[in-house]
Amino acid sequence: MTSPPTAQKIVRIGGASGFWGDSMVAAPQLVTLGRLDYLVFDFLAETTMSILASARARKPELGYATDFVDIAMRSVLSEVKRQGIKVVSNAGGINPHGCAAALRALAEAECVALRIAVVEGDDVSAHMPQLRENDARDTFSGEALPDTVLSANAYLGALPIAAALAAGADVVITGRCVDSAVTLGPLMHEFGWEAEDYDLLASGSLAGHIIECGCQATGGLHTDWQDIPDWAHMGYPIVECQANGSFVVTKPEGTGGKVIRANVAEQLLYEIGDPAAYLLPDVSCDFSDVEITQEGVDRVRVSAARGRAPSANYKVSATQLDGFRCAGSMVFIGIDAEKKAVRTAEAIIERTGEILRQQGLPPFTSTFFEVIGSEWSYGPHSRARQAREVTMRVVANHPQKAALAMFAREIAPSGTSWAPGTTSPGGGRPAVSPLIKPFAFTLGKAEVPVAFVLDGERHAVEVPVAASAVVAARQPEPPAFIDDGGEQVEVRLIELAWGRSGDKGNLSNIGLVARRPEWLPLLWARVTPEFVRDYFAHLVHGKVERFYLPGTASMNLLLHDALDGGGPSSMRMDPLGKGMAQMLLDATVRVPLNVAEATRSA
Repeated sequence: MTSPPTAQKIVRIGGASGFWGDSMVAAPQLVTLGRLDYLVFDFLAETTMSILASARARKPELGYATDFVDIAMRSVLSEVKRQGIKVVSNAGGINPHGCAAALRALAEAECVALRIAVVEGDDVSAHMPQLRENDARDTFSGEALPDTVLSANAYLGALPIAAALAAGADVVITGRCVDSAVTLGPLMHEFGWEAEDYDLLASGSLAGHIIECGCQATGGLHTDWQDIPDWAHMGYPIVECQANGSFVVTKPEGTGGKVIRANVAEQLLYEIGDPAAYLLPDVSCDFSDVEITQEGVDRVRVSAARGRAPSANYKVSATQLDGFRCAGSMVFIGIDAEKKAVRTAEAIIERTGEILRQQGLPPFTSTFFEVIGSEWSYGPHSRARQAREVTMRVVANHPQKAALAMFAREIAPSGTSWAPGTTSPGGGRPAVSPLIKPFAFTLGKAEVPVAFVLDGERHAVEVPVAASAVVAARQPEPPAFIDDGGEQVEVRLIELAWGRSGDKGNLSNIGLVARRPEWLPLLWARVTPEFVRDYFAHLVHGKVERFYLPGTASMNLLLHDALDGGGPSSMRMDPLGKGMAQMLLDATVRVPLNVAEATRSA
């Protein structure tokens, strides 16, 4: 049978994991129903690297996402081999060879012949002494790099994945790489895209970005969540990719969820900064003019993106041990529940601080408390201050584990000492855990040799280093909103836009997609950086930037110093900013009466 010409070729890639801990149903569903060419997994959120560093510190053979082998691959290994599906995963974490060894043992036990490639080069911890000598600084805080680190890993790109597949690998396991690389690598291999095909690399990276968070592309986290059916059987995403860079987002037939334009547009905006300069190791992407259209039931077409040469540097994600943390909670029921919770938290912190002084120990590095159930995160916008049932969460950091063991003991006595209606669902004293602090910096690509190991042989991979990254041209603003001078009324933003938020370190981004393209000028006029900064003044302590995406009639808001350090550094119950879009969508703006009336049918 003659193969179809490349222009007609379709490569089907299923995204089976959005993070370490995603559902065990994903891989079997995609392998059984997806008619896949590739099955890809993204496990490595920034917080996950901290967890893996802590795991390896306890057991050197760990440091990888064990679910990849023990749950996902165990459930599909034979069928993957029978169908000829290739697998790419960054489950290697900070120990990719350990992950490969575990998978190899599983394959041998099941008598499945499997060629497993391991991508090397992301571990750059050996560079730390020289970087400290050169006074390298954290990208976000500007702090000097610490004296010791648990891990330091560069975000590699797709080139070594593509090279490993070309060499005949059935499975490619990487350590730290950008999330979208597990999709871009197969597309580079299948379509013969070269390292300088920047528009195509940007488009393939966008395909990877859309599916890298699992069900977030198939109805998950959608603003209009009521419209998404059958959550228990949510379909995981599949992209049908073409050689020209365009692709269709879909899911296995007969599964739950819904693939719709609005949800895919939300995901395009998720966890990005400037959409015209989304920087990846292989390419600097421009998503601002990408168009998203509904092609049919559960089929959404995404147009090709634009790309430019990437930076000459890798971003490096590193971790350090920064003492210990303990977080405990108590429940309060009855009149003035929030006030009881606040006073109890303050008393716990005061009492334990005094005990530290009496024992001659240093004070807490930091303390924090919040009251869940009283809309604490909303700050001055809360409408639930009279809640009669809340949970108090109190957190402390300290250099010494013993100090926090004392802190943990002193939480439960509040149940019989202070406020009436104090109780707890049980579970014993809260645990004390290592506080793994992430930090980031850049490192020249020329200093990071990249390779893959297949069948015991190491193959070097040349990574081009561009002379300099091309600076993105600033996109124009939307057309000015023309006020008709008529009656104005207040509406909530959720009536005008869909939204989704996420994190990058201590940055939060909120993407807003106009429910009707003609409403974007109005949104742009009302949802200014000043408006957003004022609304989140209790949470956001830095500037707010705003970016325009004409292709999807949307905007992206980038909130600096917004997450109390972000990830494992943050003491908040929402360290990843997942709820910030929901809070902003609840804000009200003034709109012409005819727009308010039209929202009822939008």
